[in-house]
Amino acid sequence: MKFWLHTFIFIAVLHAQFGNVFGARKNHTNNWAVIACTSRYWFNYRHIANALSVYRSVKRLGIPDSHIILMLADEMPCNPRNSRPARVFNNVQQKIDVYGDNVEVDYKGYEVTPENLVRVLTGRVNENSPRSKRLLSDETSNILVYLTGHGGEGFLKFQEAEEITNIELADVFEQMWLKGRYNELLLLTDTCQAASIHAKCYSPNILAAASSQVGEDSLSHHDDPKIGVPIIDRWTYYILQFLEGVQPDSKKTMKEFFEQTSDYYLVRSHPHVRSDLFQRPLDKTLLTDFFGSVHSTEITKQYDFELETEEDKTPVTEDKTNINKQPSKKYSFVSQIPTL
Repeated sequence: MKFWLHTFIFIAVLHAQFGNVFGARKNHTNNWAVIACTSRYWFNYRHIANALSVYRSVKRLGIPDSHIILMLADEMPCNPRNSRPARVFNNVQQKIDVYGDNVEVDYKGYEVTPENLVRVLTGRVNENSPRSKRLLSDETSNILVYLTGHGGEGFLKFQEAEEITNIELADVFEQMWLKGRYNELLLLTDTCQAASIHAKCYSPNILAAASSQVGEDSLSHHDDPKIGVPIIDRWTYYILQFLEGVQPDSKKTMKEFFEQTSDYYLVRSHPHVRSDLFQRPLDKTLLTDFFGSVHSTEITKQYDFELETEEDKTPVTEDKTNINKQPSKKYSFVSQIPTL
């Protein structure tokens, strides 16, 4: 009997300390996105376009810049070889300028390192870092993590100089879970052998998808002869094409999203989805749970109060001319908590 009592107390202590590791956490109330392009140099133009395409989509669907961490390893809009200065297009027809007029890049150039990615995700940034460079998520946050660049089996390269392994990334997600930094997490990876990046994940509530299987390349979609390089990767191209048809109030699900962006004849690779760690069925999980913004309103208290009007301030004379004055108006207020 004493053994079971001690066991129960031990589990209760862990439950309190690690934010309900063993069960469901609080409801989903806010969304964040971490978008990272880990490649530099002109010939990797398409990786910048990949990241900016996803960035544009999540902003259009409601996630504000204050909830997006954008990491770009190079400045393609300002590259002297860019014949369209301050613009980045992901289609040769130039229908969408994914750089736009109000892009907020949080980490750029040589700031884009495995160390900084780990620090952002785990919350271990320098104490002097501005709020815009921090992932201020909590246990009610859904987080989209999008990674693009060059990779191989079990690793993602950063600027041809460093790399992060799938084991390291899996441990980062575990730290996030234990510290209560996410409710659910969606990991999207567009690299060669991308499925290996999420292969080692073991933390709860992670949904992952990748552009290619182990041993398989992730291919570019098409070139732009005016700039001489490929301008977007195939999987991200079809992700953007799908997201362009989605509105903030859309009821499209993650199942539809994966089905319509995983056609081999379009992508020329075999995108992989891993959902064994995810607790909800994909056909019941809205796309906007990760790509959109949550605006939930919680009624916490309702009360009445009197609002004094100019009419109320009129003094009552002895002849009682104001005897029939209307009573002061009653206003019902609801305390609202908007969350993004």
